[in-house]
Amino acid sequence: MWHGELHDPRLVEIHDAECPWGWDDDLFMAVLAERSAPRVADLGCGTGRLAIAMARAGHRVTAVDPAPAALAAARRKPGGDRVQWLRGSAGQLPARSYDAAMMTGHVAQSFTDDDEWDAVLRGLRRALIPEGRLIFDSRDPAGEPWRRWNPRDSWRTVVLGDGAGVQAWSEAELTGPNTVHVTRRYRFADGRDLANSATLRLRTEAQLRDSLREAGFRVDRIYGGWGREPVGLSGDGELIVIAVAAPRLMS
Repeated sequence: MWHGELHDPRLVEIHDAECPWGWDDDLFMAVLAERSAPRVADLGCGTGRLAIAMARAGHRVTAVDPAPAALAAARRKPGGDRVQWLRGSAGQLPARSYDAAMMTGHVAQSFTDDDEWDAVLRGLRRALIPEGRLIFDSRDPAGEPWRRWNPRDSWRTVVLGDGAGVQAWSEAELTGPNTVHVTRRYRFADGRDLANSATLRLRTEAQLRDSLREAGFRVDRIYGGWGREPVGLSGDGELIVIAVAAPRLMS
């Protein structure tokens, strides 16, 4: 999963500094509130920003991530004791136990293999009650976002909680259709360098719709931006998906 950088505690701190609460979180909370969802699963929860917010809003949240450093950071945050944290994957979620499932932070892109992606969707479908909702985001490959993942355009300074600055930049290489190998590099003030690499798959809207249907979902809506714009009409370049678990899992 594309939270590999969160296995290192130093990069967990960078992640939280770079990813404060944003418009994406506002939209996810608003969509979640459209229907009653007492029980929520958050797959790929990272350091728990959204999971803790959902718990504070009154949802019973099970937050899942494979990275122990990320989960340790999440547990230490104010409100972390309100969430059930689980190290693992979608297959470990109990059947028919959730009214909604979230998969935010572009976690969907980290499942590059179609069989792996199908297993994730089917695992979430089993975990949801009939008519339960799956809400997730993925970048729209039509915008070719990897063109901006280069040292010149991505160079930035990340300011940590103690005021220290970390230089950060990205490098990307296309390895297949809408598949890109990304390396994130970090240089600390003391000269230490860290890097983390992952391969991402950006599926098209049609591919997402087909895979969801095969896994037993029907698509309710797909937005193209955090202001609920139609696909292709926002500079955000997103595919924000709201799907509903069909009453029976289709083959």
